[in-house]
Amino acid sequence: MLTFLGFAMIATFLVLIMMKKMSPIAALVLIPALFCVFAGKGAHLGDYVIDGVGKLAPTAAMLMFAIVYFGVMIDVGLFDPIVRGILRFCKADPVRVVVGTAVLAAIVSLDGDGSTTFMITVSAMYPLYKRLGLSLVVMTGVAATANGVMNTLPWGGPTARAATALKVDASDIFVPMIPALAVGLLFVFGLAYVLGLKERRRIGTLVMPGDDAERPAGEAAEPAEERLLIATATAPGSVGSRTGGGSGSGTSDPAADPASDPSPYEEGFQGLDPRRATLRPRLYWFNAGLTVALLAAMIMELLPIPVLFLLGAALALTVNFPHMPDQKARIGAHADNVLNVAGMVFAAAVFTGVLSGTGMVKHMADWLVGVVPEGMGPHMALVTGLLSLPLTYFMSNDGFYFGVLPVLAEAGAAHGVSPLEIARAALVGQALHMSSPLVPAVYVLVGMAKVEFGDHTRFTVKWAALTSLVVLGAGMLFGII
Repeated sequence: MLTFLGFAMIATFLVLIMMKKMSPIAALVLIPALFCVFAGKGAHLGDYVIDGVGKLAPTAAMLMFAIVYFGVMIDVGLFDPIVRGILRFCKADPVRVVVGTAVLAAIVSLDGDGSTTFMITVSAMYPLYKRLGLSLVVMTGVAATANGVMNTLPWGGPTARAATALKVDASDIFVPMIPALAVGLLFVFGLAYVLGLKERRRIGTLVMPGDDAERPAGEAAEPAEERLLIATATAPGSVGSRTGGGSGSGTSDPAADPASDPSPYEEGFQGLDPRRATLRPRLYWFNAGLTVALLAAMIMELLPIPVLFLLGAALALTVNFPHMPDQKARIGAHADNVLNVAGMVFAAAVFTGVLSGTGMVKHMADWLVGVVPEGMGPHMALVTGLLSLPLTYFMSNDGFYFGVLPVLAEAGAAHGVSPLEIARAALVGQALHMSSPLVPAVYVLVGMAKVEFGDHTRFTVKWAALTSLVVLGAGMLFGII
């Protein structure tokens, strides 16, 4: 009964948000509350929710102060060189833009924190997608999938959990998996290329004014990113025009013409505005050093991550904006993101609290393990890899790695399958996991990108699942799993 209710609750949640019948926050709260009553445990709902909130409170605190910290770093210009580099690479080609999104997300994912990755990636790429008219779900899907592959880094969480649960060394799990994960990352880049081609066919390629071949002799070239942001789909003879793949005829866009709008930066583009008042060029190396120190302390686990971001945000605000009104203004500027993400995390606490408290998640996991045919025993690594896709999507990483993985490893050991193989196979579902409604960081991604969670889920799940299967197939081909 609990098994059926658990799957029904998750299915109801996903269907309602993908059909946009309920907002994610409302669905995360009301649906589990209803199913808790169906399970006959409505009297314990309060206990389940408080328990869930208690477990997710550190995550909410971490996200709140991480948003403030990285928001301030974006305001003061720490990531402007990265943005300029990506813009120079992307130019006006949708293929380069989407591939650049995947590359940027993969690079920033080296810090092991999904929220950081999404904040930096969206801040850098969102203006570009908006200006070129690219699909924002392509941006969120590519970023989430690239981050999911990189989330298997030893300091990212899943590998450490698997090592702890099975009492093996994390390096023995991760290092042999590098070739398979590299194949998965290359697949993400290839996927980004294909999606970029589709976007190019849909909207065409933006032709920039003043290319070197057409620029009058002696005229200074505009910075690439300046020309990119002020150009848009326009009629021939205007600031820019699209060629190929479009409707076949341009339409005038006054916002793209500096003569009609002296400021080429529209609302939402402030993160790239080189003239914004919040820039602190003289403090660039201080901010860079502070960020490196913060990430190093995070990797070395010198203090809990929420405490590190709390201290980092306070220090960044104090040094960069010593005047109280300026500090209040910066906090206010990022308040929407903080409130949206924190609200979503605490709403998710209701969902996870009911799943765990009623025993639904345990019954679901036991049922899935129980339906594995006896003859699959010698292939438990493959079974683990396949099960990691749905289980890490419908469960927290803690629930899967500490609750289910030991059971799978025990079943594999009875057939001579090494715990290391089981542990490696358990990592392949992370590409899909990063788009799970139970992952707080995904709400940072969709919130900053102004994308509906249902739209993101509907677009991303199939590609993320395919990426996980590619990693699993590569692992088996190389004899790693």
